[in-house]
Amino acid sequence: MNHAGSTRNATDRARSLRERGLRATAGRVAALAYVDAHPHVTAADVFEALREELPSTSPQAVHNVLADLHRHGLLRRTDLPDSAGAQYETRTGDNHHHVQCVVCGRVEDVDCVVGHAPCLTPSDSHGMRVFVTDVTFRGICRTCEDQTSENPTGPTRLP
Repeated sequence: MNHAGSTRNATDRARSLRERGLRATAGRVAALAYVDAHPHVTAADVFEALREELPSTSPQAVHNVLADLHRHGLLRRTDLPDSAGAQYETRTGDNHHHVQCVVCGRVEDVDCVVGHAPCLTPSDSHGMRVFVTDVTFRGICRTCEDQTSENPTGPTRLP
């Protein structure tokens, strides 16, 4: 299991890529490092961050890299409501969930409600073996709540 903000270096990341059958290209190592340091980012965020370091990269190349990293278990992809696109993080393999502010879009990790996968059992699995539960808690963060209270013409407050 990986956790964002880890102290892994480029050598560790290159080793992780090779262990999963991927070449350790500059783009893959750089993308993995960026997502590791900035969880819940979109492909556009990664492209903007890497374009100076890797001037020959393109938005499509970044999408391809992130798809490869996700497919090989190095990234988790999450599609959250009202987001600019899929979000990526290096915290994988633990079935954690997310809490999302409906005003600013900030996303934070929430550990599994029960502590084992899946955290919730459906009322009817329709004959499927359930192994993952994706839960997104949606609310309003304290910063947005305070701004809404101070500025009545500001963002619409949702229930």
